[in-house]
Amino acid sequence: MNYLTHQFLTTEEINLIKKELDKYNQDWEDGRKTAGSHASKVKNNIQLSRESEVSKKFTKFIIEKLNKDQLIKSFSLSKKIHGTIFTKSKKGMKYGRHIDNTFMSTGRADLSFTLFLSNVDSYEGGELIIENINSKNTFKLNAGQILIYPSTYLHSIQEVTQGERLVFIGWIESYVKSIEEREYLFDLDAGARGILAKNGRSDELDLIFKSYSNFLRLLGS
Repeated sequence: MNYLTHQFLTTEEINLIKKELDKYNQDWEDGRKTAGSHASKVKNNIQLSRESEVSKKFTKFIIEKLNKDQLIKSFSLSKKIHGTIFTKSKKGMKYGRHIDNTFMSTGRADLSFTLFLSNVDSYEGGELIIENINSKNTFKLNAGQILIYPSTYLHSIQEVTQGERLVFIGWIESYVKSIEEREYLFDLDAGARGILAKNGRSDELDLIFKSYSNFLRLLGS
């Protein structure tokens, strides 16, 4: 499984975050400020200053919640969540085709994520396009949903033609670098937890959990 989509925030949490962000219009700045040399040529959006109090407050809240979410933990095997920022695309803004930097000042980018904060019917355009070897996948999720995907893929944000697209983005440095190895571990963990929920603990299940832990120890860094 290369992508994970997941309902992450409640309606109440979304409304609170958006209400507070609306009070800080002066803290939004040109998104090219944090882009790499190539990305800055195709990036056109605005982002909330990481140094603003509202950014620090809700970044802390979201990262703490990410670190507690069992599904996200199992999928990403997160070692470090970093580079997070609130970004906004207004009418006419887009982010052209690019790939995320492998090494950032904040950490290695194994996985990228987008947490959608705008309802899909509140803006037009703004789809996230992720390119695989033989396909292109289009994502436009509802408010509160998160998409996690490998940072190794080319991706882009289509032009917003109406309304405003608000998201929270960031990167994950995983204990396991390989996409395939993370998938094997995720499937093994999900299968074991499913068996546990249906049948309870057993000697055989203990062996599966033992193998999972030892594979993680072997593959992790």
